[in-house]
Amino acid sequence: MAVKELTLEKFEEAYQIVQKVVLPTNLVYSDFFSTQTGNKVYLKPENMQLTGAYKIRGAYYKISTLSEAERERGLITASAGNHAQGVAYAAKAYGVKATIVMPTTTPLIKVNRTKDYGAEVILYGDVYDESCGYALELAEDKGYTFIHPFDDLDVATGQGSIAMEIIKELPTVDYILVPVGGGGLATGVSTLAKMLNPSIKVIGVEPAGANCLQESMKLGKVTTLPTVDTIADGTAVKTPGSNIFPYLQKNLDDIITVEDSELIVAFLDMLENHKMLAENSGLLTVAALKHLNIKDKKVVSIISGGNMDVITFASVVQHGLIARSRIFNVSVLLPDKPGELMNVSSVIANVQGNIIRLEHNQFVSLNRNSAVELVITIEAFGPEHKQTILQELAERGYRPIEKTPKSIY
Repeated sequence: MAVKELTLEKFEEAYQIVQKVVLPTNLVYSDFFSTQTGNKVYLKPENMQLTGAYKIRGAYYKISTLSEAERERGLITASAGNHAQGVAYAAKAYGVKATIVMPTTTPLIKVNRTKDYGAEVILYGDVYDESCGYALELAEDKGYTFIHPFDDLDVATGQGSIAMEIIKELPTVDYILVPVGGGGLATGVSTLAKMLNPSIKVIGVEPAGANCLQESMKLGKVTTLPTVDTIADGTAVKTPGSNIFPYLQKNLDDIITVEDSELIVAFLDMLENHKMLAENSGLLTVAALKHLNIKDKKVVSIISGGNMDVITFASVVQHGLIARSRIFNVSVLLPDKPGELMNVSSVIANVQGNIIRLEHNQFVSLNRNSAVELVITIEAFGPEHKQTILQELAERGYRPIEKTPKSIY
């Protein structure tokens, strides 16, 4: 029977049911983020779920509440990828057909994995909202049962099982950070957390380029953004759920927004310090740690997913290295004569800089004997080392001009 109101009884039921399909994602204490923030930071690694994200929880519980007739009609949903895999997996477990409408911008890994679970995938629209509109049309035309990715109390109840696990493992948790797209996860987690312990603070985290819930909260009503622009594709939603909005208003203590540039740095921090791959939406709560104006608190960051395709992975790594001054470009002018390239290379090598690419431009000046341009891509240890290299080049008379790298490959 469908949930009509979020209750502790239904949360407990959902917790038991989803244990049939979820993998254990025990909290991971982070020395790195704890030291950075002055808090005790724990990661809830839902990126390690069977489908690579928490969405399997809400999808499986929702489908468990359907009648046999509703399941047999076939299921349909719209998703940027993670809910798609959750529905596809749950449909396969129940032996029923699933059709998934996904934005054309969905990473290939999410499309292929959804197909691997036996679902039919239709690519439609540039963002989730357009895909959802088309999925609703198909549901009406073909009689499919629509499974909403977030604006559904059953789905939110299933997602709330995460809060149950967190509090069972860390009863004294002070803060839970939860990523927000449409708000289903935030609804389940915040509502159950407040039921179990009203003193727990639950903070929603959105991309700055898709802050539909923040705007809705400000205006006191569900609000649609004109556009969304973020690398966090899993949370690129224009409109939060209307059915779950009252619960979000009641139970979320605050909303933090983070820039895409912060997600890039968080990606490298997670990869280097925890050997953990998280997708951009899953990193929202990690990036938000620096925005918390608190100390000596127990904070849990929910890492919602880890489904990132190789192309996106390469791009984020590249931009992250540039953002952290681990890779930079510098332009120097030097006479076009034998030995000059060796001289400038020696200057960089003497201060432990590593040259990874050279571009030689003879046409920067009419008189190439007077000066040619050498653009050098250099690997450094970080901002301080980068400044040391630039200073050494300047002191040797090369007058370095820093340039934004187009690519490090």
